Amino acid sequence: MVKLATAAVPDAFDEAAEGYDLLVGANPDYHRELRRSATALRVRGDGAGLRLLDLGCGTGASTAALLSVAPRAEIVAVDASRGMLERARRKPWPDTVSFVHARAEDLAVHGPFDGVFAAYLVRNLPDPDPVLRSVRGLLGPGARFVAHEYSVRDSWAATALWTAVCWSVIIPSGVAVTRSAGLYTYLWRSVLDFDGAAALRDRLRRNGFTGVRTLPAAGWQRGVVHTFVGEA
Repeated sequence: MVKLATAAVPDAFDEAAEGYDLLVGANPDYHRELRRSATALRVRGDGAGLRLLDLGCGTGASTAALLSVAPRAEIVAVDASRGMLERARRKPWPDTVSFVHARAEDLAVHGPFDGVFAAYLVRNLPDPDPVLRSVRGLLGPGARFVAHEYSVRDSWAATALWTAVCWSVIIPSGVAVTRSAGLYTYLWRSVLDFDGAAALRDRLRRNGFTGVRTLPAAGWQRGVVHTFVGEA
């Protein structure tokens, strides 16, 4: 089985884009947990007058989560996969939402932002540290960065659960929809190889964030998916 390199992930998402919403929609907790993480930005009121950055927006699930907590905010949604962005743009959005095709490593957006949301992004970066430092520089004083991310390395039970779910559900479903196992075996491996929750908190602190903490997911994803919060 060929191992998918991290640098090739955006192209793999291009190929998987058409079936992506169908696959994530089969997880009853997926959208609920994104909304839960978005609330950790602590947006004031309905977001009127605020600017939010959705980094790694994919087909727009994280963008929708941001809109649920900040319906009047300006949202700039960025993704490296052209195919995923095309899917996102087909959906109905208010005029306050705009989409940008760019890798997180090559961001050309201008701050300050009143919050940055990154769902399932940090794990997919070849080198997270420069991107995290860039994000820190884009935040206004006191604004928050929230990463919604898989992390199982600190728990053997979470590691075992993740492997069982991948090989019994995620990988077979991905193959059935896209006829390719590459992206989904990469997903399994990338989570196993990624920082434990404690290591990711340390990484955020090293890159200039304060008040760093972790909030747990609910349901079957508890211990597998986490909300990481850091402040500027």
